[in-house]
Amino acid sequence: MRVGDREQVTGNSLLNPVPCHLFPTPCSLLPVPYSLSPVTCHLSPIPMHVIDRRQNPKSKSLGNRGRFVRRVKSHIRKAVGEAIRNRKVADLDSSEKVSVSSSDVSEPNFHFQPGTGDREFVLPGNQSYQRGDRIRKPRSGAGGIGASGSADGEGEDSFVFMLSREEFLELFFEDLELPNLAKKKLKSLASSVRTRAGFASDGAPQRLNLKQTMRRSLSRRIALRRPKQIELQSLLDQIEQARTDQNEAEIQRLADEIELMKRRMRSVAYLDTVDLRYNRFDVTPKPTTQAVMFCLMDTSASMTEDLKELAKRFYMLLHLFLVRHYQAVELVFIRHTYTASEVDEDTFFHGRETGGTIVSSALEEMATIVKNRYPVADWNIYAAQASDGHNFDHDMPRTLTLLEKTILPICQYYAYIEVNGEVTSGESLLWDEYSSLVDRYPHFARAQVSEPSAIYPVFRKLFAAT
Repeated sequence: MRVGDREQVTGNSLLNPVPCHLFPTPCSLLPVPYSLSPVTCHLSPIPMHVIDRRQNPKSKSLGNRGRFVRRVKSHIRKAVGEAIRNRKVADLDSSEKVSVSSSDVSEPNFHFQPGTGDREFVLPGNQSYQRGDRIRKPRSGAGGIGASGSADGEGEDSFVFMLSREEFLELFFEDLELPNLAKKKLKSLASSVRTRAGFASDGAPQRLNLKQTMRRSLSRRIALRRPKQIELQSLLDQIEQARTDQNEAEIQRLADEIELMKRRMRSVAYLDTVDLRYNRFDVTPKPTTQAVMFCLMDTSASMTEDLKELAKRFYMLLHLFLVRHYQAVELVFIRHTYTASEVDEDTFFHGRETGGTIVSSALEEMATIVKNRYPVADWNIYAAQASDGHNFDHDMPRTLTLLEKTILPICQYYAYIEVNGEVTSGESLLWDEYSSLVDRYPHFARAQVSEPSAIYPVFRKLFAAT
């Protein structure tokens, strides 16, 4: 029976499988009316070999270490918090020693209850008992939990290990993100841009490259020895001269040569499809989430060395955070007194220039840099300002106008950090004037820092993931 043949099905013919010879493996065909027969094939499995060429990591215990870190992550996070309060911000980019209590890393295990059962063991130095003597068990119950040190004794040591730089920074910057970076129009991390990528043998007519096409046509005609038009014209001039002289033999020879030359010219085209060359373009990714972070700092005479140190530590923390998370973020450092100027990172942190305080000069410098180098359509603009809160009264209207009309409309986020001593006398001028901006501009935030241990909490507050 062939697949597709019709068969009158009667009685119990549906219960009898019909052999099918279409497949090399065993199968059966159950006929049903109108030849709609389902075919059930039991194919033997095909042997498959998988070769894993992935290289093992250098550290053989890397997997065990990862499982351990995940297990004691809550304790490590507490240890990292303690380290942040005790270490310098400038030392963040390094490893850290973490101590975890031995009770936190203990594992459950099975053991015999010490107060029950029969056991045989040797007691060294036994002088009281002989083999077969029965010893009364102590009336106390099971033993308690050991490893608890007394006031003047020794307890069990904590488990100490080193967190690597990457592990430390991963916990340090956990849950932090640049605010509003993933807005709707910037969800795609990369867009496509067309770039020149040589030539292709096919393409749209408007991409035809005439220069490359004619160059390849000339190369092909020279290689195939196609007769030139000037050579044909020379033969035509000679045959005209022969006709004038009425030299029939020369006329016939030249005519045959002209015919042969024309045949060769027809066989080798002046311009062939193989000569065509088209401009080729490739699609390459282009970052669309370009961000620039402006760091503004007051370096006037009212900023003491301690206050400058607080500001510098905040920017060191910010710089480390940005470099770790965003490769497409540029940093611009602006320090200001009476005047503002863009400086490099070393001058920003360690420069000795001082003077009065004109905050608007820094905002004007920032607006100029944005206009010249960072188009708003292509860049996400962020700013962080550090100051002790002092400014000349006559400069405040200009400062607020620049913020409201120029800076805040183009910024995704603006953070103001006010550094001050542990003892302050009321609110500063900038803090008081900036209070009017907090409610009207959600992307404007402010915070006060009075000691190094407060830098990290303030940083987390300002740059918490949104």
